[in-house]
Amino acid sequence: MSGVVTVLEVGRRRTFASALDWPGWSRSARSAEAAVETLAAYAPRYAPVVVAAGLPFDPPGSFDVVETLPGDAGTDFGVPGAVAALERADLTAAEANGLADLMVAAWAYLVEVGRTAPPVLRKGPRGGGRDRDAILAHVWDAEAAYARRAGLRLTTAESRERPVLHAALVAAVRSARSGAPTGEKLWPVRYAVRRVVWHVLDHAWEIEDRSEATP
Repeated sequence: MSGVVTVLEVGRRRTFASALDWPGWSRSARSAEAAVETLAAYAPRYAPVVVAAGLPFDPPGSFDVVETLPGDAGTDFGVPGAVAALERADLTAAEANGLADLMVAAWAYLVEVGRTAPPVLRKGPRGGGRDRDAILAHVWDAEAAYARRAGLRLTTAESRERPVLHAALVAAVRSARSGAPTGEKLWPVRYAVRRVVWHVLDHAWEIEDRSEATP
């Protein structure tokens, strides 16, 4: 394989393309071809996060689709929820640390975007869309549910404390060696990291885009 290892998740109205070697680099469109094109277009926006994590990022210009997964209503709603076979592979210590570092870098990126963005964001074409603080709250709130799906057992109070929650997620990822989920209906660690980083960056990029003045 000479291109970016990519998985497609195909719903009825939306398809996600996700780069498996770089979790969180996931984009969607109405067709598989358009999703891959959008994924390629976002490489320059994804790169600073990988660099901040201390990881090399020099992807080839082509994309190798290694698996096509059926999507569902969540896919069409805008969430990449299907787990690829490669995401069940065991991890080395270096791989686990890289995944953890990438999560930390994505969180830092969102915090910086939130710090510099205006509190009121440009509305969508129909006047919709949350403002900055509501988006940030949504991202942080979602991570309590993500942590549970990753197999973490935290108290309600711990889940509400972002530093505690993040520290627990990072520790769990760094110590992971098995690619298998830890229980029924739980996520394997590689997918859990992909989901967390995708969600963080998706909304960071949304804030950036909607901070721009209306053309």
